[in-house]
Amino acid sequence: MKYIIKKIINYTLLIFFYLFKNTKAGLYFNNSLFNMAMSNHIKISYKNINFQLVNPTNLINYRIKTFHSKEPETLDWIDKFDDNSIFWDIGANIGLYSCYASIKKNCNVFSFEPSVFNLEILSRNIFINNLVKKITIIPLALNNKTIASNFSMTSTELGGAMSTFNEKYGHDGNKLNTIFSYNTLGITINDCIDYFNLQLPDYVKIDVDGIEHLILEGGKETLINVKSILIEVNDEFKFQFNETKKILTNLGFKLIKKSHAEYFDFSKTSEKTTYNQIWVKE
Repeated sequence: MKYIIKKIINYTLLIFFYLFKNTKAGLYFNNSLFNMAMSNHIKISYKNINFQLVNPTNLINYRIKTFHSKEPETLDWIDKFDDNSIFWDIGANIGLYSCYASIKKNCNVFSFEPSVFNLEILSRNIFINNLVKKITIIPLALNNKTIASNFSMTSTELGGAMSTFNEKYGHDGNKLNTIFSYNTLGITINDCIDYFNLQLPDYVKIDVDGIEHLILEGGKETLINVKSILIEVNDEFKFQFNETKKILTNLGFKLIKKSHAEYFDFSKTSEKTTYNQIWVKE
C-alpha cells in the first residue's frame, strides 16, 4: 500500500511540474534554480594553492572532488613548469588545469575548448579567480586542417567530454555515439599562431578524446620549439598511437612518462589502455 501511495505522489508531482514549468512562475522558479546553481562555488586547496570553482552539477562536482586524484601526473607535470611560461591547454573542459597552472606558475594560458556546454563554466571559473588577464579562451576546435565542420558530442552535460571534430570516431578509435552536434570552426595550431599572433607555447596539454594525433599533425612547425607535451593516447587505437609516436619522435621529443589517464571502471578495455604520455624535448 505504501508503495502504491508513493507512486501516486511521485506521478502527481511529475504532472504538476510538467504543467508548471512553462508558466511565468515556473520559468521564474527555473531561472532562480539555475542562478543558485551557478553561484555555488567550492574551494580547492592543493600544495599551498587556493582557488575556487563553480559547482552546479554532479558531473562537475565529481571533476572537482577528484582534482587531486584523477590525474596526479598532470598536476606533477604542471608543478615542474618554469615560472611565467606559456601554457596551451587543448581540451580545457571547465578549466581545472588552466586555472591551476596560471595560479601555481603564473603562466599565461590559452584554453582551447569548443564545447558550448563547457565554455560558460570555463569562463566563470576564470572570472571568479581573477584570471581574466592571465587566461585566454579560444572557443575553436584544433585539427590538422582549418575548416568549418561538425563537432559531435556524446553528452550535453556541463563538464562533459567524449567528443570529436570532423571525424566519426572517439578516443578508442571506434564509432562515436553522437547524441548532439553542430557545425563550428576548426583550425590548425600553425594557423592559430599565424592568424591570431598568439604567444608560442612552452608547454602543451592535448586531451580531446581521439584526434590528438591530428592536432599534432597540424602543429609541427610550432611544436618543434615546445619544451614538453602531455598528450592522452589509447594504446589500442593503433593508428593514433603510431602517428603520435612518429610525429613527436621526428620533432625531437622523448617519452619520459606514461600514466593511466582515467580512474573510472578499469573493467573497460578502453580505460585500461588509455594513458597520459609526457614527452620532453631532447
